[in-house]
Amino acid sequence: MRRVYILLVLIAGLLFSGNVCAQDENQDKKGAEINSADSTEYELLVFDAKFDTFLTTVSYQKNFHSNDYYRNWNIQYCAEWNARHQNPARYGSFYETYIHYGQSVDYGIDLNFKLYQYFQFIEKEYNIVLIHRKGN
Repeated sequence: MRRVYILLVLIAGLLFSGNVCAQDENQDKKGAEINSADSTEYELLVFDAKFDTFLTTVSYQKNFHSNDYYRNWNIQYCAEWNARHQNPARYGSFYETYIHYGQSVDYGIDLNFKLYQYFQFIEKEYNIVLIHRKGN
């Protein structure tokens, strides 16, 4: 049950005002606003301590694949996650939070890579196959 709660907190951290895992970085750590022209940056917040360790063990850099590669997989993973969220009788309470991932929003390669790795982490850490991929 604790894992479910941690995951819920994690997913809740991913969501804010309809943007998946989006946090405006135009504020510094003290909360003061930093004016920047037209740029909005997003940050993925994961509250599962094991994820940071997992992320450091990834054997390739974020630029190994393109931003579009990560974005396309994240769209599929989020769709599957949300389908499971909408059917708790079949999938249980693990998927309690809906992930709002704007397909037309450019979250950037940093966030897309980290979100993609989060789904890889869920599959490996919790033995949950979200998407059956060729060769897996």
